Formats: sequence, structure tokens, C-alpha cells
Amino acid sequence: MKKFLAIGMLILFVVATAIAVSYAQQMKSKMPTETILSQSSVEFKMTMRKLWEDHITYTRNYIISALAGLDDTSKVSERLLKNQDDIGEAIKPIYGDEAGKKLAALLRNHILAATEVVKAAKMGNNEEFPKVNKKWHVNADDIAAFLSSANPNWSKDVLKDMLYKHLDYTTQEVVSRLEKDWASDIEAYDKGHAHMLMFSDALSDGIVKQFPDKFSK
Repeated sequence: MKKFLAIGMLILFVVATAIAVSYAQQMKSKMPTETILSQSSVEFKMTMRKLWEDHITYTRNYIISALAGLDDTSKVSERLLKNQDDIGEAIKPIYGDEAGKKLAALLRNHILAATEVVKAAKMGNNEEFPKVNKKWHVNADDIAAFLSSANPNWSKDVLKDMLYKHLDYTTQEVVSRLEKDWASDIEAYDKGHAHMLMFSDALSDGIVKQFPDKFSK
């Protein structure tokens, strides 16, 4: 009797183990495959994040200085424009010199248009503001068109929406500071900062996907 009981327990153990292993395999197959990033792709993403973070940071510095009429406004503007050249330089090893220069030029126009928006808002020029704001958005369209033409992983419409959102957050910063609504100003910058990092990651991921051999594991 004890012998049969031991055999029965052994059979139950084997069956239970088989079921457990089968279940574990099924669950594993349903889990997303782990993505192993290469060191070069991580370094590239961090480099791009730093550049686009400088973009959002020095844009804010310019807004604060320009609206307050501070002596450092021109120097901050110089640094902000240099950032656009730096972003252009960052894509030259991937897309070539001409593409890098083109992107830098488009981004410089983005900044110059932004300075016009800030100036019109500060002066309360309700006639000029819509004109320069439209010019700003047309430039965003141009940037989205250029980037999407360079990489099939970047949707023109998605890029346009993301760039428009960046303009919205920046405008909210300007308006909030003029109205001395500091809470709204801070909220706009925080959201705009996070949004810009997301934009940077979208660009980096698209480049790595387009040129996997450049970022081999």
C-alpha cells in the first residue's frame, strides 16, 4: 500500500512539475522581448538629450532675460543660436554636412521667429503677434517636412504636432511671465522640458532604427 502511495505521489509531482514548466514557458512567450541597447546607441541618445535640453533651457533663459530687459539678453541669444548649430553638427556624421547645415538653419530661424514672438508679446502688439506667430508655425512645418524626408521612421504629422506643442508651451511661458502668473509659468516650463526630452528620444530612436549598423550591439 505504501509502495503504491509513493508511486502515486511521484506521478503527481512529475505531472505538477510539467504543468508548472509549461505555464512558465507560456507566460514567458507572452512577455515583451527585452531590448538590449548598445553602448553607442545609449551614448548617442544622451548626447541628443543634452543638446535638446540646452535648447529648452536657453530658450527659457532668453524669455526671462528679454522680458525683464536684462543686460545678458544678447549673450543668452548667442548661446541659444549656437545650440542650433550644435544640433546640426550632431547629425552630420549620419546624414552629411549639407543636411546638418540645413537643420541648423531651420532651427536658427525657429529661434529668430521666437524672439519676434517674445518682442511682440512684450510690447502688447496685437497686430504683429499673429503674424510672427504664424511665421513661427510655418517654420515648424518646414522642420517637420525636412526631418520626415530624411527618415521614414519620423512621421511628418507626428513631428508637426510635437513641434506645435513645443511652441504652445513656450508661448505659455511668455504669456504667464507677462501676467506674473508664476505657477503657470513654472508648469509650462516643466511640461515643455519633459516634452522636449520626449521629442529628442523620438529623433534618436528613429536614427538608431534607420541605421542599426552604426549602433551595433
